[in-house]
Amino acid sequence: MTTVLDPTGERKPSDWQRLERPTSLDGLTVGLLDISKPRGDVFLDHLQIRLEQIGAKVERFKKPTFSKPAPVDLRHEISTTCDVVIEALAD
Repeated sequence: MTTVLDPTGERKPSDWQRLERPTSLDGLTVGLLDISKPRGDVFLDHLQIRLEQIGAKVERFKKPTFSKPAPVDLRHEISTTCDVVIEALAD
């Protein structure tokens, strides 16, 4: 069993069920979320090239600021248009 700590400061931890990972990304839509830290986009640019080489469709998204959670409308858009999401962190 793996324990993942949620850094969002919730007073009561949530239980999350881990989803099965897809066996392949070929034909899936992968969302790349830039959290707006410096040079995160550089990493995502390289990742996008690699993902497209293996047959994934890539959609790019960007948070307005790294210091706050993504807005609800952005999270909704990502969840309704993407099969999987990769979030770019920096530092």
